[in-house]
Amino acid sequence: MVTPFTTERHERLRRQVREFAEAEVRPRVPEMEESRTVQHRLARLIARQGWIGATITRRYGGMGQGHLAKTIIIEELSRVSAAMGAMVQASQLGVAKIVHFGSEEQKKTWLPAIAAGECLPTIAVTEPESGGHVLGMTSSAVRDGDDYVLNGRKVYVGNSHVGDLHGVVVRTGPGSDGLSAFLVEADRPGLTVGPHRPAMGLHGFGFGELRFDGCRVPAANRLGAEGDGLHVAYSSSVLYGRPNLTAVSLGIHRAVVEDTGAFTARRHRYGRPLAELPSVKLKLGRMQSRLMTARVAAYHAVHLLDRGEPCDAELMNAKLVNVEHAIDSARDAMEVHAACGLFTDRPVERYLRDAFHIFAPAGTSEVQLLRLGEVALGTAKGQWSRRFAAPQEADALA
Repeated sequence: MVTPFTTERHERLRRQVREFAEAEVRPRVPEMEESRTVQHRLARLIARQGWIGATITRRYGGMGQGHLAKTIIIEELSRVSAAMGAMVQASQLGVAKIVHFGSEEQKKTWLPAIAAGECLPTIAVTEPESGGHVLGMTSSAVRDGDDYVLNGRKVYVGNSHVGDLHGVVVRTGPGSDGLSAFLVEADRPGLTVGPHRPAMGLHGFGFGELRFDGCRVPAANRLGAEGDGLHVAYSSSVLYGRPNLTAVSLGIHRAVVEDTGAFTARRHRYGRPLAELPSVKLKLGRMQSRLMTARVAAYHAVHLLDRGEPCDAELMNAKLVNVEHAIDSARDAMEVHAACGLFTDRPVERYLRDAFHIFAPAGTSEVQLLRLGEVALGTAKGQWSRRFAAPQEADALA
């Protein structure tokens, strides 16, 4: 159904992704949950659909459909498997650095391959000791002739184990102007990937550690100028990370509401369906209300982003609302399912585990609230959306 934010083209894309997710992803979910291993083949299969190129312009072989289309793709995949939705969002996060900071040669080299599903990009910023404090990073790149030599560690790198091209932000000097970004191919000597560590949720998705030990990278692989690294990290997080994770939460939330509604309709107590009990119906009503509110927040934010309008606050709020509402509804769903929800043959416990994984990346809920507080006080700094969203406008609205 076309909404105030979507067009018939968006809804055709939704149906396409949903049909694929039901046919190709859902049958694999039980094995993903059982093995907790990175799904290399499935990740490649999804990439070959061309969806990683949602925000890549047609000039470079992409879909050129913008951030709302990207949101729909991630949402529909996450409705079936948040792990695979997370895989797509992490790769599309890796697209941002090249779209906005890459040279023409870098764009010609990498964007067509990404759009065709032949290359899965990542972005690597977080470090073990600094966490979300970007300026606290210590991994370094030192110029040596026509190369840079990278040393250090990055953690929580989405698609670490399937990525072909890592966008790495490291220190080339002191202070906020001393960060720079580089494109590092996965097969470069001196780069190793740490072993996969199964986590609480998102089974099938890999977010692990990259280690650089004298990793030599050509100066031609630098993104932008020396000192642009902070902008690469922040713009990618604000313009791609927040809406991408919003979309994963929205997909999980939809699955929670749909599956809980179906469960209460077929499960009987006291001679009638659970759905007819007032206490259960109230919980379902709260879940539905949260979902509707969250969806409007998500679509509104990326609609503004596609139009090139300032929307940093809307992107913050969309992630805040979607993450918190998805967790709250998953908790209500667990209460409705009662003991049944504790067993892994029902998906509701998976939804709750997966929902918690979206809380921290691109800023926790507390971080979003602090930034929104600055908006309320009129002390917010900058508008990344004003600076970087406009190039998507022509294709996105075509």
